[in-house]
This record gives sequence, structure tokens and C-alpha cells, in this order.
Amino acid sequence: MKSILKNAVTGKGKSRGAVWCGVVLGFLVAVAGCERLEPVDTGGVKPPDNEVLMLTVDYTTNAFKGGKELWFSEKSETFTITNEYKSPGDFGHLKLFYEELNELLFFGTIHWMGCGKMIFSQDLLDANQFQLVTTYDIKYPKNGFENVFNPGNQSFDYESIWNSVQALVKAREYLDANPEQVVKMFLYTPSVGVGNPADWYWVIFLTK
Repeated sequence: MKSILKNAVTGKGKSRGAVWCGVVLGFLVAVAGCERLEPVDTGGVKPPDNEVLMLTVDYTTNAFKGGKELWFSEKSETFTITNEYKSPGDFGHLKLFYEELNELLFFGTIHWMGCGKMIFSQDLLDANQFQLVTTYDIKYPKNGFENVFNPGNQSFDYESIWNSVQALVKAREYLDANPEQVVKMFLYTPSVGVGNPADWYWVIFLTK
């Protein structure tokens, strides 16, 4: 490049106009051929590789309470939930894990003759922050439901619980993205012994 510029300045070998045209043309070709190094602007947020939708439904009324999307950087073709349960002699807890990723999905305390609370995940969005579909159809998961923590092996009407969230735009989005999934849920009972069912609620998980 230095020799080209030098010849352009001195005019050796060619007329100055021709040399300058060659320099400018060569520069434009070089720029056009360079690979773009700047990343595409995504607003500073990296798109997640794996998403789980967590929704909560009141036990006594079946009213949708709220929810949250959990983002993970690793992908998985399957979605298995395992649990770690400590029986509440006085104070117990329940943890649920995304087994394939070894990631925590839920952590709640359980109190005997008291009331525990959900530790993880926090900052759930209120129900009024979720949009509803504008149609009146009811959409069920093709492969049904799985209760991922049911130590008493009780029977529940899972469809009535699902009906509380099936009209959410987000729930439909996850079902459409992963139509073969089994929707997972469990009943969180932070108060036991002389527990108050008004404290209890269902936690539902969908994945893309």
C-alpha cells in the first residue's frame, strides 16, 4: 500500500489521475470485502437458549396468581424435574431441579403450625401483566400433565387447574413451540399440620 501511495504522489509509471482512481477503487473493494466485525444490536440482551414458563394458580379458587419466565444458557432435548424434600418436623423445605441442567427451578420453605414462603423464584409478575388470547377455544397439552411432587399420591383435577392459565398468550406460545411436552405441576403447601389451604397454590411449568 505504501508503494502505491508513493507512486500516486510522485506520479511514476502512470498519470496521477489514473493512479488516484486505482487507489480509491482498491480501497473501496477492500472495504466491501471485509467481514463485518460489529455484533448485531440486540438491545444488550442475549437471547436465551432454553426457556421455562412458571405459572401459579390459587388452590382454593383456581384463580391465576402470576408467573415468570426462567432463562437458561444451556439447551436440553428433554425436561425432567427432580426434587429434594425435607419433611417439616418444625421447618422443612422443597426444592425442584431441572435435572438435565442441574439448575434450581423452585425453592420453598414449609412450616409446621406456621407458614413458609417461596424463596426461588422471586419477583413473579402479577396476573394482570399477562395478556389473554382473544379467542374462546380451550387448548390442552397433547400429552397431558405430570405431578412432579405428590408424596401422598393424591388425585387432582388437573384440567380445571390448567383452565386457569390456558388462555394466556404466554401459555399458548409455549405449547405451540413445544406441542409434544407434558405440562408439569405440583401443589405447594407452605403451611402444614393445622395448615391453611388459603396459603397453598399450584405451580405449573412449561418449556420451549
